[in-house]
Amino acid sequence: MIIVLKPDSTPAEIDHVIERIQDLGLKPHVSTGEHRTIIGVIGDESKMQAQPLQAIAGVEQVLPIMKPFKMASREFHKADTVVNVGKVKIGGGHLGMIAGPCAIESVWILDEIAGAVKKAGANILRGGAFKPRTSPYSFQGLGEDGLKFLQDVGQKHDMPTVTEVMDPRQIPLVEKYADMFQIGARNMQNFDLLKEIGQTKKPVLMKRGMSATVKDLLMSAEYVLSEGNPNVVLCERGVRSFEDSTRNMLDMSAVPNVQGQSHLPIIVDPSHATGRTDLIPPMALASIAAGADGVHIEVHSCPEKALSDGPQALLPPKYAEVMAQIRKLAEVLGKVF
Repeated sequence: MIIVLKPDSTPAEIDHVIERIQDLGLKPHVSTGEHRTIIGVIGDESKMQAQPLQAIAGVEQVLPIMKPFKMASREFHKADTVVNVGKVKIGGGHLGMIAGPCAIESVWILDEIAGAVKKAGANILRGGAFKPRTSPYSFQGLGEDGLKFLQDVGQKHDMPTVTEVMDPRQIPLVEKYADMFQIGARNMQNFDLLKEIGQTKKPVLMKRGMSATVKDLLMSAEYVLSEGNPNVVLCERGVRSFEDSTRNMLDMSAVPNVQGQSHLPIIVDPSHATGRTDLIPPMALASIAAGADGVHIEVHSCPEKALSDGPQALLPPKYAEVMAQIRKLAEVLGKVF
C-alpha cells in the first residue's frame, strides 16, 4: 500500500502516519520528494484495508498495491530509477556498459583487458574474485588479492568496478574494494545475503536466477529495497530451457516486461545467456533495441587460456566492433554512455 501525503503536510502529521503504520505491525518506508512525501507500507496489506487511514490529517490518498513487490513496483515509484555507480549512471537513458574477464587471474591480464574495454567505450569494469563453480576442483578465484587488483586497475583506468559477493561474511571485504556488488544467479534467492546487502548503500547488480520468473527477480530486489538500499540494477542473463545449443535461453521479453512493472533499471548479459561468442554481438544489439539500460559482456585477451568461461569471452577487437555498433544504435534511441 502507498500513502500519498498532502503537499502541505507537517512533520508531526507525517510522524503520526508512520506511528499508525507501525502500530499495525507493518514497516513504513518514507520517500520525500521536492513537492510531497509518500509512504510505502511493507507487510500484509490486508491489515490496513479496514483502517480509515485517509481520515488522518495530512493524508491525501491511500493506494492499494496488489503486487507482492511493493517498493520495486511502478506504482510506488513512477519515474525510472537512476543508479549511480561511481561517476556512471544506469537508467533513465544512461547505459551501463559493463565489461571485463569472468575471473581476475592476475593484475597484468586485468590491466590489459581494462585498457582495451575502456578504449572501446565500457564504463564499468567487472571481474570475479570469488567464483561459484559447479565443480569444487575448478578455479575458485583469487579472493582478497583479486579484489585489490580490481580496485587498483579500476582506479588506473578511471572505471568503477563490480564483482560478485557470495556470502554475507564477504560483504565487508567486497565493500572495501569494489564500487558495486554483484548478486549471481545462484544467489538471487539467498535471502540472508540480500538482507545484509540491503543494509549497505552500495549499488547492487542482481542477476536473474536460472529458473526464476520475472516476479521472483523483482521479489528478490524487494528484499534489498526493503532494508533501505534503493540502488538495485537488475540483470537478465538467460534461464534454463530444453534448448541445448546455447548455454541458457535469453529471455529478451524480460526487459520490457520488467520495465512495465518496475522502476528499476535492467541490463542484459548475453555472455552467460548464450555462452557463444558468435551470438553475443547480435544479442547485445537486440538488448539495446529492446530498451535495456546497458549490456554486460565478458572480454578476455586470450580466451583459450582463461581460467573461467573462456568460450564465452570476446576478444578485445571484437568487443570494440560491437561497442561501435551499440553506440550508433544508442544515438538513434536517444541513450548515452
